[in-house]
Amino acid sequence: MVVNVEEDIRAIANRYAEQLSKKVAKRVLDMDSDDTSHFLIYRVLGVSENEGRNIDVYQNKGRFLYRYAGAFLEEATKVCFKSRFPGAKTIKVDNTRGSKPKTFEIDIADEVSKVGIEVKWRDATTDGDHITKEHTRLLAVKDAGYTPIRVMYYYPNREQALRVQRALASLYREAGGQYFAGEEAWQFVVDKTGVDLLRILTELAEEKT
Repeated sequence: MVVNVEEDIRAIANRYAEQLSKKVAKRVLDMDSDDTSHFLIYRVLGVSENEGRNIDVYQNKGRFLYRYAGAFLEEATKVCFKSRFPGAKTIKVDNTRGSKPKTFEIDIADEVSKVGIEVKWRDATTDGDHITKEHTRLLAVKDAGYTPIRVMYYYPNREQALRVQRALASLYREAGGQYFAGEEAWQFVVDKTGVDLLRILTELAEEKT
């Protein structure tokens, strides 16, 4: 079973890597025809035209990389849970605590164990409104009959973002849910599914780099 999971994750990783490479290549090519008149302001601030161009390129690459990293890790996590809980799936539940948004998505919902898992690869949000929205989301998940669980693999680096995560951890526990981040997140996946996702991804990373 674990062998099949590893094969599935490897295939997913290859697919995302290929898609990312194509997206980045197309964007860099498109940027060759971009209006670069704003480089004037870069130069005023002491940034050369060449450095400014590189910054713009890597900013665009970074946006794609973060998006694909999150999507890949979420899908890989789903594969782990599907191997242990075949009925697990992504669903939407009504927002029972407000009008916007109308629904919230549960990344991994299992009717047997009644867990509702949100997967985050890394949440660096510093906006206070984020706490309110996430609190509303976890209460809606609980109202739908699931135990709200947040799995975040990597902590943010900035103190303000860390404070947001500490606040979210408290809200999950107060609501009877669970919050796992960093090493605890990887271990939670092992404990629940029997799949050592971190080991699999570490081996993949070493092969590719």
